[in-house]
Amino acid sequence: MGDTAIVGMMAKLTNPSAQSKPMAVRIGQPNSLCAACAIRDTAICSVLSDVEMQALQEIMTHVDLPARKALLYEGDEANFVYNVVGGTLRMSKLLADGRRQITGFLMAGDFVGFACDETYSFDVEAVCETRLCRFPVRQFEAVCESFPQLEKRLLREASNELAEAQDQMLLLGRQSPQERLAKFLLRLRHRLERAGQPADPLSLSMTRSDIADYLGLTIETVSRCFTRLRKDGLIALPEANIVVIKDLQALEQMTI
Repeated sequence: MGDTAIVGMMAKLTNPSAQSKPMAVRIGQPNSLCAACAIRDTAICSVLSDVEMQALQEIMTHVDLPARKALLYEGDEANFVYNVVGGTLRMSKLLADGRRQITGFLMAGDFVGFACDETYSFDVEAVCETRLCRFPVRQFEAVCESFPQLEKRLLREASNELAEAQDQMLLLGRQSPQERLAKFLLRLRHRLERAGQPADPLSLSMTRSDIADYLGLTIETVSRCFTRLRKDGLIALPEANIVVIKDLQALEQMTI
């Protein structure tokens, strides 16, 4: 698509609606260096040419989210969608008895924010300092309509999320605590490799409490599972948040 077509398309975009509540973030200006972005080849925008990327740049702002700060809350109006540039986010829901269930972790290259209705159905907060690209929903949808390849990429992302959710249901319902942890480490390794990030050793940005709430276990059980995997020679733990996989084949065999 040429420059003229992009300018014409951008003229049809609407103004973003106001966000439902303020966030503890720093908002920057649209980035003119998207072509040099570290996740350019792995994020949803990888299907767009540098010229087509101008359409997204026109509606994009950067969000720098400090650790432990919320990006969005369940029930908020779904006014924005986000692409994770760096850092880690956790998606969660608060159960009726006050317990937290983490439903997923989002890392560089992941996309978040699309809702089935007018409000978000989950909480999202930063595990560590995180940077995101933010897009107003209505304007982003207009860009997708102009670039069918972007819609197809989003559909593929949604299909991957569905497959991962089904895998997570199996993990929680059928696997032992040690098998759950092994699966979690292998998933994390795969995601980092797919995103072109260092995966050996694994650097865990999430806490043992986060992992427990994701795997449906207690913190004590997670700690015991780490210890067992270490004593069995499958992993090494040079630091609490650093995991070296020493026997990949044995770890994979545990999850079959």
